[in-house]
Amino acid sequence: MSSETKVQNSTSHHILPSSANLLGLCFLLLTSINLFGYQTKTYLDEMVGIAILFFLGSSFFSYASIRSSKRAALYEKIADIVFLAGLAFLSLVAFILVANIM
Repeated sequence: MSSETKVQNSTSHHILPSSANLLGLCFLLLTSINLFGYQTKTYLDEMVGIAILFFLGSSFFSYASIRSSKRAALYEKIADIVFLAGLAFLSLVAFILVANIM
């Protein structure tokens, strides 16, 4: 394994645990939305569900990047893009949730 491949795969080792942690946070957020009486705001449930899909996809492609030898760079790039999209979407959910509380 060349040093260039090690450098490319090093990002996946950071994306995988981060996306898994944020996936758990999204499930906690989804449970909290339902628990604290936001049942009328179903769009928040759907938005958190979409964020869950982003982080699940990011975890999948990050793991695939770590395990793959031929397409590691492609999987890592996809994992990075999907992870950033998930972060942006989760930030949007947080802004909407805070705006609805105040």
